[in-house]
Amino acid sequence: MLEPDFWDDSEAAQKVINENNQNKETYDQFQKLAEELEELELMTEMLQEEPDEQMQQEAKERLQILDEKMKSYELAMLLDGPYDRNNAIVELHPGAGGTESQDWGSMLLRMYTRWAEQHGYQVETLDYQAGDEAGIKSVTLLIKGHNAYGYLKSEKGVHRLVRISPFDSAKRRHTSFCSVDVMPELDEMIDIAINPDDLKIDTYRASGAGGQHINKTESAVRITYLPTGTVVASQAQRSQLKNREQAMSMLKAKLYQLEVEKKEQEAAALRGEQKEIGWGSQIRSYVFHPYSMVKDHRTNVETGNVQAVIDGELDLFIDGYLKMNL
Repeated sequence: MLEPDFWDDSEAAQKVINENNQNKETYDQFQKLAEELEELELMTEMLQEEPDEQMQQEAKERLQILDEKMKSYELAMLLDGPYDRNNAIVELHPGAGGTESQDWGSMLLRMYTRWAEQHGYQVETLDYQAGDEAGIKSVTLLIKGHNAYGYLKSEKGVHRLVRISPFDSAKRRHTSFCSVDVMPELDEMIDIAINPDDLKIDTYRASGAGGQHINKTESAVRITYLPTGTVVASQAQRSQLKNREQAMSMLKAKLYQLEVEKKEQEAAALRGEQKEIGWGSQIRSYVFHPYSMVKDHRTNVETGNVQAVIDGELDLFIDGYLKMNL
């Protein structure tokens, strides 16, 4: 930063500053954990010399808290991908099944929103298409915060629900599916060439949860990238121009991810691996009936507390996924 030409390129300079701040935060967290561990070791030595029931209980409670902090820190250290630190764009698309699947989509929307709030992330709804009777047809979220993409990339894939349908008067068991797509929000320094002739741009009136109009003008924007059929939409902003910029940013993120997945598939083919990387692979089942269980089919991590998972407690599965990919 002391170099004379450091500020000649303000965007590059800001990127360096942000990276430095993140590294400093990681270092400071490590130092704080080391200090807490040292204090606990001192308390243990004092208890060995002179037992004290109250101090022993305090040490036990502090050890439990430190253990949780250490696990969280260890998890964060697994995030070393090029865009793991970025914000995350999360898309939910219910499968065939009408109201049943659309309701499952709204349950996942609530789950991810609660997870994000519990971790101090900001959640912005970029696009919301309400279901015909209940639930959602599709939703796109922008989850803002350090390492948001690094954590949420584990959620990419198809999520399966088995339950007694609240919409079935015969109380029969139904299976529903919803695809979750997760992409990093890319900064402007990532240059992805897009030919304007390859774009089909539509505008429409934005609508929010429940179907009410956010405004009376066609401010929402939908962009279709014709060569691949990729579709993105944004209605979060009141300005059509702002929504177009947001949609273009989302399109770049999708095209970048498609290219990464293509290279991963080619590398897997060369190694002779039968590895499905596409978003269509079923990754997790949520079973409400005839028993209670959530199981991740990639890591075999499972829990019987389905309600806790639906309420946003996803770290068990995120941790398992990140450790599997070490």
